[in-house]
Amino acid sequence: MNVKITGTGSYIPKSIEKNEDFHEHRFLNQDGTSIDYPNEIIVDKFKAITGIAERRYANEQLTSSDIGFLAAQKAIDDANVNPEEIDYIICAHNFGDVKANTIQSDLLPCLASRVKHSLRIKNPKCVAYDILFGCPGWLEGVIQAQAFIKAGIAKRCLVIGSETLSRVVDKHDRDSMIYSDGAGATIVEASEEEGILAHETASFTYDEAYYLFFGKSNNQELCKDTKYIKMHGRKIYEFALNNVPNAMKTCLDNSGIDISEVKKILIHQANEKMDEAIIKRFYRLYKTPVPEGIMPMSIHKLGNSSVATVPTLFDLIRKNKMKDHSIEKGDVIIFASVGAGMHINAMTYRY
Repeated sequence: MNVKITGTGSYIPKSIEKNEDFHEHRFLNQDGTSIDYPNEIIVDKFKAITGIAERRYANEQLTSSDIGFLAAQKAIDDANVNPEEIDYIICAHNFGDVKANTIQSDLLPCLASRVKHSLRIKNPKCVAYDILFGCPGWLEGVIQAQAFIKAGIAKRCLVIGSETLSRVVDKHDRDSMIYSDGAGATIVEASEEEGILAHETASFTYDEAYYLFFGKSNNQELCKDTKYIKMHGRKIYEFALNNVPNAMKTCLDNSGIDISEVKKILIHQANEKMDEAIIKRFYRLYKTPVPEGIMPMSIHKLGNSSVATVPTLFDLIRKNKMKDHSIEKGDVIIFASVGAGMHINAMTYRY
């Protein structure tokens, strides 16, 4: 039995936060001391490393489950399926619904249940649940959907990645400029055509579990019990370079596909320099030069929206909304991601 993605949808917020908008922020070191150089230099260095020039923030009236629903509806329409015939709704996120200008995460009920409610699906046998797997959450949801379908307990699944990271960042931390909001969704179905060819997943927790964590603000004057997303950037960078290329290679080798057949690599949009280094190391494992145009990038305009980056990127390419990038029927794609946990995964896919 083959398993294929038959529909995609995304929600990209309209509100744009440009790098220049951070010039008036009060950035502080982790110990609360002032940074010795002006924000213009901080922002310029940030742009040189990450490639991010702007990012998107969700409208204050919308939560993560709201934008997940909007992306899901587009995916359902794109696949032209009956919502009542969806067997599973899997929603990947990290922080639940965080309303604008609040500090509390809302996870009751789970976001998948909220999306199902918004879709007005009556079928109680449509099972809705969330997955917390860091940035690789959407891809892991697709892998789980494939398992359900191959086991014969599902024919069709809706997999969503949705996040509003702008509401859990410490505005006094330079890393806050990385994060953005967005949602992507896919319909995954049993198919006679090839789709998912192989996948690989790993969780590194012995030393690496807390490379991304919830911590207090860099501003020592703020409440120490209020937590924000934090990361050990250098450790994550080194971890990704040492582990993601190997996972991608294992995944591709298990698919039986030659490296020369890969047309696109859709990797989590975390950091331009890191993603470029991962791809270089991956091709180095095959002693092959990196093909031109192999790695589409949306991070420059959309920032890092965690679980939403890969499905959103895939949707944009499918809908011919990525300049100089397209995919044709039969093309081989590698999906890959790395994130909090620390988790990594990859999937070889024939479009």
